[in-house]
Amino acid sequence: MGIKALQNEIGRRLKHLRLEKELSQEAVAFEVEISRDHLSNIENGKHPINIKTLYKLAEFFGVEMKYFF
Repeated sequence: MGIKALQNEIGRRLKHLRLEKELSQEAVAFEVEISRDHLSNIENGKHPINIKTLYKLAEFFGVEMKYFF
């Protein structure tokens, strides 16, 4: 799996979690201390995610980081 495909998969799984919990991008972004635009770009595979943000998101959603892979 290439880096772009991995970015897309992480974004797809992140968006799935967010929608499953009926949360807005604004609410999630606020909780993990990133901008809504940044979260949108991650969800759409347009921006790579750093390990710190991935950790915060996993913690926020109550999943292990490996869920995103």
